[in-house]
Amino acid sequence: MKLLLIEDEPKTLQSLKQGLEENGFEVDVAYDGLIGLQIARRNAYQLIISDIIIPGMNGVELCRELRKMGNQTPILMLTALGTTDDKVTGFDAGADDYLVKPFEFKELMARVRALTKRGGNISQTAQLLGFADLEVNLDAKTVHRSGVKIELTAREFNLLVYLIRNQGRVVSKAEIAEQVWEIDFDSGTNIIEVYVNYLRKKIDRDFPTKLIHTQFGMGYVLKNE
Repeated sequence: MKLLLIEDEPKTLQSLKQGLEENGFEVDVAYDGLIGLQIARRNAYQLIISDIIIPGMNGVELCRELRKMGNQTPILMLTALGTTDDKVTGFDAGADDYLVKPFEFKELMARVRALTKRGGNISQTAQLLGFADLEVNLDAKTVHRSGVKIELTAREFNLLVYLIRNQGRVVSKAEIAEQVWEIDFDSGTNIIEVYVNYLRKKIDRDFPTKLIHTQFGMGYVLKNE
């Protein structure tokens, strides 16, 4: 089982990561909420464990953003804030459980086992990617932007998935040809430009914020500007 652990205190993070791995879990880590959100958007996890007080974006905001984009991965909150109001705030944001620091590791493991068992069916079926207000369901092959369904061809869909998985990185035409279509790039054809333009019209034309950008002479990049 694969987990995402978001914690900004290095010693705590390493201790929890080691303990979870010793119990058979594969663990990805992030030191702040914004990075954690990006990782959670790109990958499917059986559970997300997040401290609440973390840089960039706190755990409650992180939880709320994931739920907005349709990500239903179980979320376990870790925090030193143990009042009833704090817990209610976390649950209202969509958290599944709440563990107050300090805690014994065996208590954490009990919560982890309960949540991964309960959320197993969801995480195995809901393969979601997201960027900005884009939501892509890899199983249903559906795309929504700001809640609006966007119809794509199979080739356009695969191109969008590749751009999302490489968000913020400029990808060349040759790379797209090789990785998306599995063909050698022919510099004499404009097929990549044609399909990027098809995708741009569907993804960007009717929305104020443009996500697909051209880096002249280098390729294309998905970024929020």
